Amino acid sequence: MQLYNTLTRKIEEVEPIDPPKVTVYTCGPTVYDYAHVGHWFNYVRMDTLIRALLSQGLKPNWVMNVTDVGHLVSDADEGEDKLQKGARREGKTAWEIADFYTKDFLDGMKALNMLKPGHIVKATDHIADQIALIKRLEAKGFTYVIDDGVYYDTHKFRHYADFAQLDLDDQQITERIKPNPQKRRPEDFALWKFSPKGEQRDMEWDSPWGKGFPGWHIECSAMSMKYLGETLDIHTGGIDHIPVHHTNEIAQSEAATGKAFAHYWMHSNHVTVDGRKISKSLGNGISLQEIIAKGFSPEALRLYVLESHYRSHSIFSWNGLQAAQNRLNDLRAMAALRWQPRQVTHDSTTFALEEVSGVITALLADDLNTPQTLAFLSQVSTQLLAVHIEKDMVDHLEIMLKAIDGLLGLRLSMVKDISPKQKALLHQREAARTKQDWKLSDKIRDQLKFQGIGLNDAAHGVIWYPLWLSYKPDHQ
Repeated sequence: MQLYNTLTRKIEEVEPIDPPKVTVYTCGPTVYDYAHVGHWFNYVRMDTLIRALLSQGLKPNWVMNVTDVGHLVSDADEGEDKLQKGARREGKTAWEIADFYTKDFLDGMKALNMLKPGHIVKATDHIADQIALIKRLEAKGFTYVIDDGVYYDTHKFRHYADFAQLDLDDQQITERIKPNPQKRRPEDFALWKFSPKGEQRDMEWDSPWGKGFPGWHIECSAMSMKYLGETLDIHTGGIDHIPVHHTNEIAQSEAATGKAFAHYWMHSNHVTVDGRKISKSLGNGISLQEIIAKGFSPEALRLYVLESHYRSHSIFSWNGLQAAQNRLNDLRAMAALRWQPRQVTHDSTTFALEEVSGVITALLADDLNTPQTLAFLSQVSTQLLAVHIEKDMVDHLEIMLKAIDGLLGLRLSMVKDISPKQKALLHQREAARTKQDWKLSDKIRDQLKFQGIGLNDAAHGVIWYPLWLSYKPDHQ
């Protein structure tokens, strides 16, 4: 399998340290608010990576963190902790905020049919591990203490700028990181922040340096190495993590261990709405709840994500999501053919059902080429909807649908048969159409639509399909 490696700026063959095992770490959510579409684009892409690795016979050990403390609103290690900010906004404790939005994120993962990581790890459950890593850095001379915390001395890690290809002098001018007069260099970052004097935080812990809380970056190094070892196969995250968070992870991890932190880095590119970056301040942080409330299937959003390559700049629009929903309806109609085979098909296809999963597997192995994958899948659905299938093809179609679900997570194999009453309505509608009673035909179509059944009036007869697949969240 080939993947673009941010570390080398090249597409490379993925060669795990200990095959068939492959270790994968994903920077997870900061749980102070609802995840928006930009976040979900990223996580669906990471889920697709795991599915592609599985299709190659590899056995991913996938770890995702939950940042429930320490992520400040500024890259300068200044400002309010995002969890504290969420608590103040909603009149709750930071612990309550973290619990609520963690559960909401897990529900979103299930709605989007994401595979569950082997470990979902919380920063607040691993404070001792983070303190131990800071002490390790301290013993090697990579830290210093100022009034507001313990900081990493980036000057002592000579490869600090390499990963993101940073010009540190230029960054001081452009104020990527605003200056703190006590810091030795603007790019130095907090490992441990002290609680403000005279103030008791919801989340704070004792440490060798004083009461406080960990910085954002230290958690990923401490937890990834605890569960996956000191050198990872693949580290994933958003492209915005490259210049700060991932650069800092590499610096602190490699300084502590003297080893390469990760061999491959996969980054998901930006998503914009109306030409602007998604942000809460602009009011364009569209949530999964909003998408579902507007009548779109979670699988439609998943399909929308797969329509663009993970390394491309993506644009979210409601029109684009509607097009994805329409495309999903065609795929569901294809899946529903297993419940409505014809006695005799009328034409042939340019592929065999048994070949479909192999083609998709090969496309995903080519740096997760999801746009080409969906283009091929659309050809498959178009041809099958045109020719239908015979009864002896049903088992082959079912196998194909399960394979597609394993590779793309679209839940096509979950399309179930309709009820006898709904089938009776279909027969009534066909009779009405034969008599050219279009008023009754439209009335029955609307009746079925209200029941969650869509109709595709194909050349060789109507094909029904579900408009919605129900799922039950783990958390209510």
